[in-house]
Amino acid sequence: MANQKLKKIAVLTSGGDSPGMNTAIRAVVRSCIYNGIEAFGIRRGYQGMIEGDIIPLKSRDVSNILHRGGTFLKTARSKDFLTKQGRAKAYKHLKEKQIDAFVVIGGDGSFKGANQFSQEFDIPVIGIPGTIDNDMYGTDYCIGYDTALNTVVEAVDKIRDTAGSHNRLFFIEVMGRDAGFIALRSGIATGAEAVLIPEVETHIDQLRDYLDDSYTRKKSSGIIIVAEGDDAGGAYEIVDKLKDDLDGYDIRVTVLGHVQRGGSPSAFDRVLAAQMGVAAVNGLLQGKTDVMVGIINKEIVYTKIEKSVKHNNHIKSELLNIVEVLNV
Repeated sequence: MANQKLKKIAVLTSGGDSPGMNTAIRAVVRSCIYNGIEAFGIRRGYQGMIEGDIIPLKSRDVSNILHRGGTFLKTARSKDFLTKQGRAKAYKHLKEKQIDAFVVIGGDGSFKGANQFSQEFDIPVIGIPGTIDNDMYGTDYCIGYDTALNTVVEAVDKIRDTAGSHNRLFFIEVMGRDAGFIALRSGIATGAEAVLIPEVETHIDQLRDYLDDSYTRKKSSGIIIVAEGDDAGGAYEIVDKLKDDLDGYDIRVTVLGHVQRGGSPSAFDRVLAAQMGVAAVNGLLQGKTDVMVGIINKEIVYTKIEKSVKHNNHIKSELLNIVEVLNV
């Protein structure tokens, strides 16, 4: 039974886009309609909220979008929302539309803003984790991570083909400013010779020794995956630090960049986004607020936003060990 106090719910996407956001929007909108609630979309994230760029959404408005990457509501980072005046303008526009609650799809920065806004103006909000970094506490998976991971694996497999043809050593930089989930799992999936991630200190001397010893004895070509946020730098910077000792190598650097964000979401991400979208609306109807929807051990859970942004998912040490074991 729907909570009749909620008559209008809005949804927005904020921060970096991730594959599956459209699927989540669709799930939120249609779950609202199913429960007799009017659905609204806020375009361009918090900036659109500040500017009153809020539109009603019907079932037909979200047809044929679940297979599309990105977000049809658009997304933006808003400096104005960081100010009390900006948030007051946003609240004014929500009240003009008589919106009772909203759902934000994004990462920790988006959730921090939502949490502060909700507490200042006493409006219910639930977050859906949409970030390819997969670093949100309170869920095993974030929307977009699986698709991004598969995009990286496909790209690295192709690079592996040309590396083998030319006996080249490739340093491939993947996204992961603060977290190495994409780098580590793609490294295992593609048989990378080494994986460099922010969570583990990179020792250039040890990497140099590996290349001089183990690698040169066993390999004619190779792949080293580097997360963009590695403490030793990105792929170009690491190669620059090693270049004086790599005269005998035919080295190439590839930065996969924003190709990792795009593309049609995988089946896994579509199902995940649908589950989370429905759970977000159900949570609001149950009176929940200031929480993030998550899935842990295949079960829907709700974690306080304050907790989800203060903690991070941790890299599993056994995955790090797998990289070492499989490169004997």
